[in-house]
Amino acid sequence: MLGGRSNIRSDGALAFLIVKLTFAVAVTLLASVYLTRLVPPGVHWRGWMALVGVPFAGIVGLAAISSANGPALHLQAIFMGDEWLECLLSIPIIAIVPFALVIWAVRQAAPTNLRRAGALAGVVAGGLSAAGYALHCTADSLPFVAVWYSGTIMLCTLGGAVLGPRLLRW
Repeated sequence: MLGGRSNIRSDGALAFLIVKLTFAVAVTLLASVYLTRLVPPGVHWRGWMALVGVPFAGIVGLAAISSANGPALHLQAIFMGDEWLECLLSIPIIAIVPFALVIWAVRQAAPTNLRRAGALAGVVAGGLSAAGYALHCTADSLPFVAVWYSGTIMLCTLGGAVLGPRLLRW
């Protein structure tokens, strides 16, 4: 809907696209694994759920290295970019459809930990949405991805945690 990147063949654009997609897909896959283990009725499985945070820690670490090596005068530009507002709005809006589909599927399994299941559904939807948005986004800095992609996925997570008890109740 937003269109693909027109500058994909420029220097480094493909590499940044791969980093963005790797981050978003890793978040989605890890959250999906934990969501599928959590949804059966009566399961209060915690396991290694903190592993969902590994892609976030990785992108923040890469962003810290990148910003430490860059000129201090450009820090605001690499964190904010020109597309921060578009990213802030687009990822949560795009996540609405995947969130609805994930909630529908999770509801069929009748989970009992509705808040945690809703939050994980939000992470999955946010990750899927971020992957889709990455195909359009031309902001190519690791700090931008760390702040805005992570932040919007966290917004989706918060939305899922708030809506989960209402939408997953059976």
